[in-house]
Amino acid sequence: MNMDNPGRKSALREKIRTVLKKLPAEKRQEDSEKLCAYLKQQAFFQNARAILFFASLPEEPDLWPLLNDTLAGKKLVALPCFDADYQAYRPRRVTDVHVEILSGKFGIREPATTCVEIPLKDLDLVLVPGVAFDLSGHRLGRGKGFYDRLLENFAGKKIGIAYDEQLVDAVPEEKNDVRMDFVITPTRCVKCDR
Repeated sequence: MNMDNPGRKSALREKIRTVLKKLPAEKRQEDSEKLCAYLKQQAFFQNARAILFFASLPEEPDLWPLLNDTLAGKKLVALPCFDADYQAYRPRRVTDVHVEILSGKFGIREPATTCVEIPLKDLDLVLVPGVAFDLSGHRLGRGKGFYDRLLENFAGKKIGIAYDEQLVDAVPEEKNDVRMDFVITPTRCVKCDR
């Protein structure tokens, strides 16, 4: 049977989600710690002055410890915040996760609307979650296109964040999909072919 791209994407999402559900909690935590340490070593991370992190869902690598470490340094840190008027995510600066973080529209931690919105052009680096990535920088998201719309005009570096189990041979591509510049896993940093 020949599936169209949305059908292929849906099948791949299901396949990867099944794999991720089988990962033990201890392995998730260990791999998240390795990924954070590895990411912190990368020149693009060290040189970035302003970084958009994301608040991970249970099946995604946990970057929260690295976010906290980065807040303690001199970098500007932002998180996506859902803007209900535009049905889109906007970066907002975070200075204290204990005070400024709420449960957002989809139950994802995000900054309060009182946090200052940061224009995309002021960010150097965006850390991007996904269901799957390939070595060419194609990303399979959750299917709603929020990150593709957020990043469509972003000129800085886009870094896919994944467990090794989320790297696949090929992600079905559509014209509005935004490609990553690098993909980081607990064991490797892939500079994506363009």
